[in-house]
Amino acid sequence: MVKERLLQPDSKEKGWLLDGYPRSSSQAIALKELGFKPDLFILLEVPEEILVERVVGRRLDPITGKIYHLKYSPPETQEIASRLTQRFDDTEEKVKLRLNTHHQNVEAVLSMYEDITIKVNGSVNKEDVFTQIDGALTQLLDKRQATSESLAA
Repeated sequence: MVKERLLQPDSKEKGWLLDGYPRSSSQAIALKELGFKPDLFILLEVPEEILVERVVGRRLDPITGKIYHLKYSPPETQEIASRLTQRFDDTEEKVKLRLNTHHQNVEAVLSMYEDITIKVNGSVNKEDVFTQIDGALTQLLDKRQATSESLAA
């Protein structure tokens, strides 16, 4: 599925972003064997207790599809609040199991991308996280443009 999507013309022309992939060394190896090499690997660093709080507080409005968070992005009305649902795997126990799996795999994945990894403080507000990522992408594009200009000269 990933291969088919990354081979699409828009991905070839404009680039691609994979969110949460690869999650294991076998996925990273498969990506490499298929000839796909990311230009940048972004690691969001967030303490485990904050991750658990963020996931456990997440809720879905089944009518609109909008995602809320009970603390950080609460529903606008009591009517909306009364119909919100929680994903079956957004419990503290399930989140901790997912994090345990993540911790078992992350170092192997990072070792494959250590030369292109940037670490972003993901425990700050979303605007600051965006600023950090936007800055890294801007630097990458500036570097790429400078390289292409020097090759053309």
